[in-house]
Amino acid sequence: MTHFMSEDEVAFQNCRSPICEGQIKPLVTKMDEKAEMDPSLVKQFFEMGPWGSNLQKKYGGSGSSFFMACLAVEELSRVDGSCGVLVDVQNTLVTNALLRWGTEAQKEKYLTKMSSQWVGSYCLSESGSGSDAFALQCRAEKKGDRYVLNGHKLWITNAKEASIFIVFATVDKNLGYKGITAFIVEKGLTGFHHRKKRRQTWDPRVEHCELVFENCEIPAENVLGEVGKGYKTAIETLNEGRIGIGAQMIGVAQGAFEAALKYNPRPPTIRQSIDGKSGCTISTGRYGHTP
Repeated sequence: MTHFMSEDEVAFQNCRSPICEGQIKPLVTKMDEKAEMDPSLVKQFFEMGPWGSNLQKKYGGSGSSFFMACLAVEELSRVDGSCGVLVDVQNTLVTNALLRWGTEAQKEKYLTKMSSQWVGSYCLSESGSGSDAFALQCRAEKKGDRYVLNGHKLWITNAKEASIFIVFATVDKNLGYKGITAFIVEKGLTGFHHRKKRRQTWDPRVEHCELVFENCEIPAENVLGEVGKGYKTAIETLNEGRIGIGAQMIGVAQGAFEAALKYNPRPPTIRQSIDGKSGCTISTGRYGHTP
C-alpha cells in the first residue's frame, strides 16, 4: 500500500523496520518465555521516537501526524504485538486526549514528559462497566480546590509502566453519563495504587492491572476538559483508539504472513473445477481440496 503514502510516510515506516528487526525481535522469544516486557524497551521507544510521533515539536515530539503514529504501531506490531499495544495506548488514547481537551498548562506539563520519559494509561473500564462503559461506579467528590476519588478500575493497559493516568469517574451518579468527568492522575499520589495484575490469555506479556483509589486527592486543575463532559472525551478518544487497534492488527497479520513464508516460500497453486455430482466449486492445490 506504499503507493498511497507520501515519501515522508514511507521513509518514516522504513527507518523503523531495521530498529524493530534488530532491537525488538531478538527479545521476543525471551519475553514470551518470561511472560513479561523487557524494561529496556520502554527507554528504547523514547529514543526511537514512536511515543512522540504525533506531538508537536514544542512538546518534544517529532511534529508528525496521527497517521504516522499509526504507522509506528503497525511496524512495531509486525515484530511484536505487545509492543504495538504499549505504543498504541500512549499515542491514540492518552496523548490524543490531552491534545484535544487539555489546557495549554496541562499540555506543557504532561506532553513534554510523555515525549521523553512518561508512559500514559487510559482508565475507563470497571468490573460493572465493560460493554456499558458509562455505568461507572468510580466517583469523584469536589472538596474545595480538590476532587477526592474513590473506586476501582480493571483491565487497565500500560498501568505497570505508566506515570500518568487518564481516569474517568462520575461526580454525580444521579446525572448518569452527564456526570462523567475525566481526570489527570499522576503515579505516586496518596490513596492510589495497584492491587492485582491480570494477564490476557492472548498476550500474557501485556499486564492489565486493577487500580484502586481510596480517598485519592486530585487538584481541580487536573480535570481534563469540562466537568460532566467526560463521556464526550471517552467516546471521541476511543474512536481514534480503534484506528490504532486496526493498525496493530495489520501489523500482526503482516508479521504472521512473513513468518509463514519462511516455512512455505512458494504459495500453493490453486485450480478450480466443478464437482460433477454436486455442482460445487472445488479448489485444489498442494494442500488437497476443500469444497
